[in-house]
Amino acid sequence: MLIYILVFIIGLCVGSFLNVLVYREAEEAKTWLPSWLWGRSYCDHCKKQIKWYDNIPLLSFVLLQGKCRYCHKKISFQYPLVEFLTGIEFLWIYFLIDKNLDLFTGFEGFYSFLTLIIWLVLSSLMLAIFVADIRWQIIPDLAVFGAILATLFKIYIDYRYTGMIDLSLFTSAILAALFFLFLHLVTKGKGMGFGDIKLAFLLGLTLGFPKILVGLFTAFLTGAFWGVILIIIKNKSLKTKIAFGPFLIIGWLIALIWGEKIWQIYWQ
Repeated sequence: MLIYILVFIIGLCVGSFLNVLVYREAEEAKTWLPSWLWGRSYCDHCKKQIKWYDNIPLLSFVLLQGKCRYCHKKISFQYPLVEFLTGIEFLWIYFLIDKNLDLFTGFEGFYSFLTLIIWLVLSSLMLAIFVADIRWQIIPDLAVFGAILATLFKIYIDYRYTGMIDLSLFTSAILAALFFLFLHLVTKGKGMGFGDIKLAFLLGLTLGFPKILVGLFTAFLTGAFWGVILIIIKNKSLKTKIAFGPFLIIGWLIALIWGEKIWQIYWQ
C-alpha cells in the first residue's frame, strides 16, 4: 500500500512539472534555454513568484481555495486537474506493470523497472500534449521529441532483453506521418499542422500495425463527432479550427488498450 501512495505522490509532482512545461512552451522563447527552465513558478495574473509552500501539488490549491495568495484571483482548475490525473496515471501504469512483470527480482526486474519508467515518461508527455493543444492549440516540440526518444529507448531495451523487434513500428510511424503530411499539403496547413504530423509519427512508433489504424480511425471518428456537437450547440461552422491533437491521443489510448481486440472483431 505504501508503494502506491509513493507512486501517486510522485505522479502529483510530475503533474506539477507538466503544468509548467505546458504553460511556458506556449509563451514566446526568452532565452536560448528550454522554456521550462525559466526560474520559479509565478501567478498567471499578478506575476508574483509562488512560494514553495503554495506550490505543493494539489494540497496548496485546496488550502488556498483555488485563489492566488497575493491577488486573490482564481487559479486555473487545469493545474490541480493535471496533477491529479498524472497521479492516477502513475498508479494505473504501476499497477499494470506490477501485475504483469516482476519489478523487483533479478533479470526481469530490471527490464520491467526500465519499462515502468519509460511508460511513465511517455504517458506524462502525452498528457502534456493533450492539455497544451486543448488550451493553446499547440503541440510542444519538447514533449513530442521527448516522447519519441523515450519510445526509441523502449524499442532498444525490448530488443536488448527479449531479442525481438517489431519492424511495423517504424513502418507505421513513417506512413502515419506521410499521411498527415499529405493532409497538410492538400489543406494548405488549414486542416493539419506540422505538430499533428510529428504526433502521428509518435503514435505510429508506439502502436505499430494494426493498432495505428485503429488509433487513427478512432481519432477521426471522435474528432468528427465533437465537430458536429460544436456546430449544433455552439453554432460553429465547418471552417472552425479544432485542436486535433487531443483526439489523436484519445485514439492512441484506445488502440493501446483495446486495439488488437477491435481489429479482430472488425475482421470477424
